[in-house]
Amino acid sequence: MSCQDYKCKKNCKHCCSDDYWDCNKWDKWDNWYNCYEDEMRHVHEYSESVKLAEEGDDRHNHRAAGVTGEAIPIYGGTNHVHKIKNDNTDFLDHFHKICTTTGPAINIPGTNKHVHLVSGNTTIADGHFHAFLFTTQIDAPLV
Repeated sequence: MSCQDYKCKKNCKHCCSDDYWDCNKWDKWDNWYNCYEDEMRHVHEYSESVKLAEEGDDRHNHRAAGVTGEAIPIYGGTNHVHKIKNDNTDFLDHFHKICTTTGPAINIPGTNKHVHLVSGNTTIADGHFHAFLFTTQIDAPLV
């Protein structure tokens, strides 16, 4: 991913910095989606359970839900991806973060709709992490 592939509505320079693409530095960009804060144009909802982790009585998973960041054009604007930053997985005594970029749009045959594949691992907390694999919901589901 490079800055030249990304056109921000507000010409937001931090979104094009190398730090923007590095999930370990996202705390620096607390509102990483600010380029579009006045108007969300193309985002997707997601709601999913991460995979089970640990063994025995400690075996558990978490739920994650939210809205992606705005579309980021790739391949010369012929496709796009979205950033996901989620600090709100749920569980009794610890939390994990999800910080990733979706895959390119996957068209749904017979419609003008699409979804995105999302895969990776959560951050480590309480000595473990969780794998995740899900798709976003379709954009504008009621239209």
